[in-house]
Amino acid sequence: MSQYAWSALNKQQVGAYAEYFVKMEFTMNGFQVYGTEVDDRGIDFVIRHQNGPFIEVQVKSLRSKGYVFMRKDKFHPREDLYLALALLFDGHLPELYLIPSMAWNGTNKVFVSRDYVGKQSPPEWGLSFTKETLQVPERYRFEAVVHSLQTHG
Repeated sequence: MSQYAWSALNKQQVGAYAEYFVKMEFTMNGFQVYGTEVDDRGIDFVIRHQNGPFIEVQVKSLRSKGYVFMRKDKFHPREDLYLALALLFDGHLPELYLIPSMAWNGTNKVFVSRDYVGKQSPPEWGLSFTKETLQVPERYRFEAVVHSLQTHG
């Protein structure tokens, strides 16, 4: 098996890897990372840089083009909530993005809102990663957003 064979892992393994990887990237960038004992509110962990504000983080991962979503009853766009997205393509290191939840206030082809009125699925915020929307905007690359959080608190 080659290194970074993400397709060889099951969904639970990929999710755990992505969460730990994101936590360590925050740690390596000088953040304090606080885990949650029970993930029943859609928050995977909380971070803080020096004496700055506490920030809640939800982690999602994708191994190919597709769609990730957060239930609206657990992911409420606000200043202190971010989505960490790990793109895991076979043969490549993870690509990380850190997206402020406020990005969903201006929904478009990439940042979508689905309410499923009259349907069984609960309402959700989504991130569509398809042929048309192949790239997450560069301004959300993990390094750029982390730098902004470090310098602006």
